[in-house]
Amino acid sequence: MSASSVRDVAQRAGVSVGTVSNVLNHPEKVSPASAERVQRAIDELGFIRNDAARQLRNGRSRTIGMVVLDVRNPFFTDLARGAEDEASRSGLTVTLGNSDEDPTREATYLDLFEQQRVYGVVISAYADISERLSRLKKRGIPAVLVDRSSSDGAFSSVSIDDLAGGRLAVEHLISLGRTRLAFVGGPMGIRQVADRLEGARAAVAAHPDVSLEVIEIDALSVLAGRAAGADIVGRAVRERPDAIFAANDLVSMGLLQAFAMQGADVAVPGQIALIGYDDIDFASAAVVPLSSIRQPSALIGRTAVEILLAEAEDPSAPPQQVVFQPELVVRASTGG
Repeated sequence: MSASSVRDVAQRAGVSVGTVSNVLNHPEKVSPASAERVQRAIDELGFIRNDAARQLRNGRSRTIGMVVLDVRNPFFTDLARGAEDEASRSGLTVTLGNSDEDPTREATYLDLFEQQRVYGVVISAYADISERLSRLKKRGIPAVLVDRSSSDGAFSSVSIDDLAGGRLAVEHLISLGRTRLAFVGGPMGIRQVADRLEGARAAVAAHPDVSLEVIEIDALSVLAGRAAGADIVGRAVRERPDAIFAANDLVSMGLLQAFAMQGADVAVPGQIALIGYDDIDFASAAVVPLSSIRQPSALIGRTAVEILLAEAEDPSAPPQQVVFQPELVVRASTGG
């Protein structure tokens, strides 16, 4: 059985197609008797209005498309929640896509959002997508970058100062008297990871007696952190770092798990001080509560949508670059 149309409803109710349209969109323009006949016909036919098609005919949907690097990371979950809360205040919804740090998947979501003519796009980009965002803008779809800045300032962005965050983490470790430091993170193609490492190196450069080893991993995950931790455990004690800066809290948790395994014999923070990044909820609940660099994830999401709404209303508005400052949170993993 084929779906009923507005014309079918009008025929069943004995009214014009325009009257049915008014009942659906401007009921105040229709007499109670006509509205009742139309509603009865809708119920009898099982008619379902296609809001998506109607919005596309009007040129724009009421949906914001959002793409994040890894939806399993609680940082991005909190960021998406902040975006959703702000969007709902304006009667908009958010469709979330997970690129999984894959440029092909990222491009697929952008294609989908362009086809759907979404209200706008909020994206934590993995690849260089400047050309794609320019194309969206030409079609009247604004875009805001989150968790990274726009390299050329062509698009609005809401980010954290990851260079400052990297310096903050390593300066804290150095203040504890640690001299054999390691950075565990990757892939280095992720801008945020590279910036955190650059900030760490800048802090170490000011202390000639401090060294920094870079342990690159293939994902910002608990499993990748655990594997890196197992490699460290396998070294002679004198060859291990005495402090680690992990690129995010998931990696920190994996390292902590490796150090806590039977036979590992690595005390945190006694032998190795450990600090992560993001300050996700799980950081404070770990067996050894984790020190971390906090970034305001929900606020980043809300601010991105605020900017997106402003650009949707005024496409000529100049791009905004909002940068939040990170905050050091000290817990037991560094002796706090």
